[in-house]
Amino acid sequence: MMRHGLLFTASVFAMAAVTSAHAQVAQQSQNELTRETLAPQTAETVAPLAADPVIPQTAGSTDIVVTAQRRSQSLQKVPIAVTAFSSEALEKQQIRNASDLQLTLPNVSFTKTNFADSSFTIRGIGDLCVGDSCEAATAIHVNGSPLFATRIFETEYFDLERVEVLRGPQGTLFGRSATSGVVNVITAKPDLHAFGVSADVEYGNYNSVRSRAMINLPIGPTLGVRVAGYYLNRDGYTYNAVQDSRIDGRDEYSIRGSLRWEPSSSTTVDLMGSYFREKDDRLRIQKQMCQRDPTGVLGCLNGRLDYSKTNFNATSSGTLLSQQFVSLALGPQLGAALSLGSVYGPDSFAGYTEPADPRVVNTYVTPTYFTDELQIQGRIDHDFGPIKAQFTGLYQRTNYDASQDYSPGIASRSQIQPALNALAALGAGAIPGLPASYFSSFVNAIIPDGPNGKICTSLPDPASSGIFSGKSICGQTPLALDRSNRKTDSWSAEAIFTSKFDGRFNFLLGGIYSREIFHVSDYDVSSFGSGYLSGLYGSFTSLGAGVAPSFLATPFFYSSTDRYRLNSYGIFSEGYFDISDRLKLTVGLRYNNDNKSVVNRTSFADFLAPYTTQGSSFTSPFAGSYDADPVLAGNQPFVVRNGQFDAFTGRAVLDYQFTPHNLLYASYSRGYKSGGFNPAVQSAGITVPDAFGPEHIDAFEIGSKNTFANGALTLNLTGFFYRYKGLQLARIVAQTAINDNIDAQIYGLEAEAIVRPGPNTRINIGASYLHTEVLDDTKFVNQRDPSGGNPNSVIVKDLSAAYNCAVVANAGGAATAVGFVNAVNNSINASQGLTEANGLRPTTTFPSDANLGTQYGAFSLCSTLADAAAGTGGAISVYNSGVPVSIRGNKLPQAPTVKFSIGIDQTIPLHRGWTLVPRLDLTYTGEQYGSIFNGFVNKIPGYEQANAQIQLNGRDDAWYVRAFVQNIFDNNAITGLYLTDQSSGLYTNVFTLDPRRYGIAAGVKF
Repeated sequence: MMRHGLLFTASVFAMAAVTSAHAQVAQQSQNELTRETLAPQTAETVAPLAADPVIPQTAGSTDIVVTAQRRSQSLQKVPIAVTAFSSEALEKQQIRNASDLQLTLPNVSFTKTNFADSSFTIRGIGDLCVGDSCEAATAIHVNGSPLFATRIFETEYFDLERVEVLRGPQGTLFGRSATSGVVNVITAKPDLHAFGVSADVEYGNYNSVRSRAMINLPIGPTLGVRVAGYYLNRDGYTYNAVQDSRIDGRDEYSIRGSLRWEPSSSTTVDLMGSYFREKDDRLRIQKQMCQRDPTGVLGCLNGRLDYSKTNFNATSSGTLLSQQFVSLALGPQLGAALSLGSVYGPDSFAGYTEPADPRVVNTYVTPTYFTDELQIQGRIDHDFGPIKAQFTGLYQRTNYDASQDYSPGIASRSQIQPALNALAALGAGAIPGLPASYFSSFVNAIIPDGPNGKICTSLPDPASSGIFSGKSICGQTPLALDRSNRKTDSWSAEAIFTSKFDGRFNFLLGGIYSREIFHVSDYDVSSFGSGYLSGLYGSFTSLGAGVAPSFLATPFFYSSTDRYRLNSYGIFSEGYFDISDRLKLTVGLRYNNDNKSVVNRTSFADFLAPYTTQGSSFTSPFAGSYDADPVLAGNQPFVVRNGQFDAFTGRAVLDYQFTPHNLLYASYSRGYKSGGFNPAVQSAGITVPDAFGPEHIDAFEIGSKNTFANGALTLNLTGFFYRYKGLQLARIVAQTAINDNIDAQIYGLEAEAIVRPGPNTRINIGASYLHTEVLDDTKFVNQRDPSGGNPNSVIVKDLSAAYNCAVVANAGGAATAVGFVNAVNNSINASQGLTEANGLRPTTTFPSDANLGTQYGAFSLCSTLADAAAGTGGAISVYNSGVPVSIRGNKLPQAPTVKFSIGIDQTIPLHRGWTLVPRLDLTYTGEQYGSIFNGFVNKIPGYEQANAQIQLNGRDDAWYVRAFVQNIFDNNAITGLYLTDQSSGLYTNVFTLDPRRYGIAAGVKF
């Protein structure tokens, strides 16, 4: 009933039209108003509210001053869809981080993503691009300066002046990459006139301890300093049943110091330094879901998401170490002895039961998570009279390194024990004719304590040698590790000049230069299987070639960006024309130029290039410092790419202030996000584009900002229409993120309202409607369904690389395709002296599933099938990865169709000037998709979240005591999906809301 009611209410507000600005946020200080120079605007201000007998109100208290147009302006006068939250509003609505921030914003969604990042999506535009050269669609700024690779979504908000969220492309003033919008975090500045101290502490469930403190110290009449920080420590949200422990905890802190110097009434100098650090067991992969495929051809079926594990036979380790492939590569005798099982038999997860709870896992690997970020910012504002100048510089350094179980679960050891016994015998020289020296180092690395002892898995390392140089983790069961790390530095410098002429024309002129460097950005997946196959095939390759014993590069999947550099500059300007006292025209233009260069490598057990621990068969394409660099002097071939992207963007806005409290505006803006480079994919038969192009967006918007009944009602409405060209969209191919470009169309409505039915009651309401649609006719492969829905096909798992291909009969139906695959498999068996007992078998039928129809599946060699199909005269076609399908008309991911939020607080006066303030917030986020291919398996149902708190305040707010609860109904709703690739078994990583949290807090200030 509650969901139906929310949908009805949301529909009512959506039809009323829609977007806004939270007028519940508190008034900007008069000091800020006098310090900042306002560009020309109408002189009228919002009328004051009726005086509150408990909380004094002043003129404009329903409004807030923002810098959404790089100038201080009343939020209700800015012709942009912008929402602003003061520090008071952040506290009242329990907004502690970006995940909380999205709950009250129309057409905004937030989810964690797979690689220690997150996606803040505005109006259906989010971070769908994956890779080091990708730009964030939502530009994140601190005090107006852009942040790169920031960890700000992991931190808590503290000691802020406000947070501004601008919806829509900001093509002029904020420039590059702001295709969806801007989140601008404004930190609190020192007060030069009053000493101040505040502190609070909070305790909640999960043994959560959170504390914050601030001290403001004036030093003479022109200088002041402010120091603030927070600390958070809590147990994990996820229970690890196999070790009876909790993981996904937090241990983090941040400290910020600010200095303000006002040497004269016309000059202000601000300095800010901030440091954030986290070291704990945070999870990047929260939970994996799969509709288990008993055939092993796909790993996970395409029907639904279940609490189950992928069929391990579908993974690269499952195929490459299967009896079938080892027999093909090394002969039937060794295939029977040294393989880890048959692709037609039970896999290592057979019989394993996955906990049916998104917050319960089984893993022997304790996650590790480390990140820190340093920000140093300086700003000089000087008023020359008719011109005001602002100069800002920012240095930023970020670092993170995180690892965890790649596929949380307990794999069976019993299945691989016969191979471990045979391996031990091989290393002891028990097999006649095979010298032990070729295998002893391999055997000792895998099973250092013998066949019944621990088995070892590689730890990633720059030299890519893993277990073969002692870099390993060992246990009683097969393990798999997932590691991601990155180190970056960035700089930016910006100058802005604004005029304040007395006439009808004024302008803004600015320029910015920024530079970003990734010193290293690695993603590694290692497993017992990957180390085993490197040693197995490497040793026999060396033996066959008559060279010294060696193993293969690398004993784990390795994708590394060894150098990424971005040099970017932008020149921008806006002109402001007062056509009349009420009608204004804004015209802006910007030129963006982005130069990118990248050095990367992607590898996994290259069977053709064995090497020893003393050297590498690969050489760096660079001389000097690159060869001397221990990170770059690795063992894989490098790919070097350079590119330049540039574009003109801008906007035109016409706004009409038809009363002092009512504004209408219409705008056009053009947004731009630069393109980038795709990593190389090392899988035979699979080709991907080297690069992806830039995004361009044409956005049309109309809006209205209104204050009624002397401030009793604030209502802001917006409608928008986007034409999107070149939307960057990621897909996973051979464990590597590849980006493509598509065209799309987006339109929607937004509404935000603040209602004050009485002097002590405040209600905030938001609602939105969003329609997204792909316009592109380009066809893409749906990894979940390689058949593309074609009933005349056989889905094949390639034994050599674990990707899928589709064999399609262009005439004769499915039976023809089945007969073709079986004939080729029989030929492969015959050529290698194999039978169905130890070789390839006839095709199998997938379980009955509405999403798969009557499809068939088989194990084979896709390259051999393709060669054979070439001789059929077009009767048979083979599609590597799968049959491409059209996505035209599909919805964009992370784009909820409807959204609704409501919050209410009541200030209850008590004796001695005390107040009691209860508050309740409720949000409903509508249905959305986690993939561009849509479909039932990718559908994310709508969900609700409710928060509540009650706070007792002392006289003049000198102290408070608060009790709170977040996510009252303990909703584990999914917020985002990430589909892995075919060689990993097509499981889906899911990300959910945080569980219910509750606790008490107390604070003081003076």
